[in-house]
Amino acid sequence: MDTLELILHPVRLRIMWALSGGRVRTTSELCESMPDIPKTTLYRHVALLADGGLLEVAGEQRVRGMVERHYRLRQGAANVDPETAGAMSLEEHRHGFAAAMAALLAEFNAYLDRPAADPVADRVGYRQGTLWLRPEEMEEVAGELRQVLAPRAGNGPGDGRRPYVLSAIFFPTEEPEPGAGPGQAVS
Repeated sequence: MDTLELILHPVRLRIMWALSGGRVRTTSELCESMPDIPKTTLYRHVALLADGGLLEVAGEQRVRGMVERHYRLRQGAANVDPETAGAMSLEEHRHGFAAAMAALLAEFNAYLDRPAADPVADRVGYRQGTLWLRPEEMEEVAGELRQVLAPRAGNGPGDGRRPYVLSAIFFPTEEPEPGAGPGQAVS
C-alpha cells in the first residue's frame, strides 16, 4: 500500500490527527479517544500506519505482562507534497477530499459527544465565504495565511493549550467567464 493510499482513509486520517502536533499515544489511548471505532479496526489501522512508515514507536513499556507501544506521527511523513498532488488523478483527489471530510466530520461528532462540549465557549466555527481571486492573488492569500499561522505552528501540548482543528479548503466554484480578462467582470 503506498503512502497516498494509507493517508486517504477516514480512520487513518483520524489516527494521524490524534498524533499530530508531537502527541504520543498508545493504541489503548487512541481507542479511548475514538470510542466510535471498534478496537480491532483501530489496532489494524495503527499497524498499517506503522508498517507504512507513517507512525513510529516513541517508546515501550511493560503493562500486565505485555509490551505497550507509544506511537507518534513520523515528522513530515503524512504530507502530500505538491509533486504527489500533481500526479494524483481527479478521482484520487475526490477520494482524498471525501476521506478528509469524513475524518473531519467524525472528529466533530466525537467533540459534540463529549459531556462538556460547548461549541459557543470553545469558539467553534464553520463558516464559508467566497473570495473572487486571480490565481496569483490566491497564492498571496495562501502565503499570508502561512505567515499568520507560522508563529503558532511550533506550539506543543501543555501550558494550558488544547489542540484545535483548522481546516482551510480552497477550490474555485465555477469556470471563468469567456472573454473576462483578469479582474474584470463580464456584463
